[in-house]
Amino acid sequence: MHEASHQLRCVGCGAVILPETVEKDFRCVDCGELLEVEYPSWSEAGGPFRSPRRMPNPGALRWLWQERLQSRLPIDQSGVWRFRELLPILLHPEQAVTLREGNTPLYRLLQSAEELGLEHLYAKHQGMNPTGSFKDTGMTAALSQARERGFQWVACASTGNTSAAMAAYAARARMNSLVLLPEGKISWSKLSQAMDYGAVTCQLNTDFDGCVRVLAEVVRRAPVYLLNSVNPYRLEGQKTPALEIAEEFDWQVPDHVIVPGGNLANGSALGKGFLEMMHLGLTSKVPKITVVQAEGANPLYLSLLHHEGSEIQPVQANTRATAIRIGNPASWRKAARIIRQTGGYCEQVSEAEIALAKAEIGQEGIGCEPASAVTLAGLKKLVGQGKIHGGESIVLLLTGHTLKDSEYTIDFHREKLLTAEESAGLEQELAEKRRATLSLEASSDAVLRVLEAAILA
Repeated sequence: MHEASHQLRCVGCGAVILPETVEKDFRCVDCGELLEVEYPSWSEAGGPFRSPRRMPNPGALRWLWQERLQSRLPIDQSGVWRFRELLPILLHPEQAVTLREGNTPLYRLLQSAEELGLEHLYAKHQGMNPTGSFKDTGMTAALSQARERGFQWVACASTGNTSAAMAAYAARARMNSLVLLPEGKISWSKLSQAMDYGAVTCQLNTDFDGCVRVLAEVVRRAPVYLLNSVNPYRLEGQKTPALEIAEEFDWQVPDHVIVPGGNLANGSALGKGFLEMMHLGLTSKVPKITVVQAEGANPLYLSLLHHEGSEIQPVQANTRATAIRIGNPASWRKAARIIRQTGGYCEQVSEAEIALAKAEIGQEGIGCEPASAVTLAGLKKLVGQGKIHGGESIVLLLTGHTLKDSEYTIDFHREKLLTAEESAGLEQELAEKRRATLSLEASSDAVLRVLEAAILA
């Protein structure tokens, strides 16, 4: 790799920016929009970054990536860096900071598929990453950049998962990390991770968007490397589940990929991965990328509904799916563009629909955090609207582990999660999914009576 192996381009005005000159907030100095990594050597146009190297050979890459599955090197055992030819962002990739992220399972959802009349329904479970969420795939890439550039401190604003991932990878790299969190608005399970990994953790009396504003000022005034999803190198790591999905489908990509919508970098990252694969000849098409938001945190949905994605109005975010409780998402323009480019959709779902879908995923034996469940809830709506059909293949991206928000699950089964108004219309379905714990006398007869009742039910 050499200095000119990648460049950054503004998603707003299209300006090209050299990596070594990028501003600390990763925004274009001309228009203020976000940046995106691109690889000029993959383009026939070439331009000032014209490279003597040829376009990567698809067959050779597929073979190489399969061979690395047998390697014992940590860099090859990473589900991100195994595909390093498609993210040549480091001068020394063998020194990447890795916890062997990626390589997450693709599960068939047999019960949900049967109920919805679908033949090919899968869940790509990013909650099976080292810190329990999809954030690890992006964090290994961006934090490796930070270390290669000589930073000692990294920082993020977070609703929980980003802070856990950043703190873990910083600890692994022997770097220091600063986390800003909205006070009382994240899961303690996630907060405990950042604390355990040694981060300087600050709860601010504001929401996530307020934390972002404070962090921007901190990064401007201190030698700290920003690791929120505005960092374009995060998206380079987060695109690699697209490669895993394509590989698991024998390079025949699914018809639909459905992702939760919070800060909106994930859908755009996956879309970027699929588009790059098609451009390089690894696949022949791209799936439709669909983003699903909670009704209480739905700025992208409203933007596409009223403004065709040309502008966005921040909302006061309010949802129990804390990982997507974001009212002013940074990557909205990228997400809107990917939805348009791939022919996907944007949908919103209620709190009751999220809770019901989460319970249904749990009954498949795999579980997920609440934010992940918006994918199944949104899929139900899209099937009902005739936008997804029985013979099509669908992959739901589950972004977080079920233990990320155990309080939510406990409150659901104890009937303390939803109000009567929120449950209206879904009372029976919700009741059927609840499983209460029973307090019994210590005798086999008491247990057998419960078992007999369950068998006869």
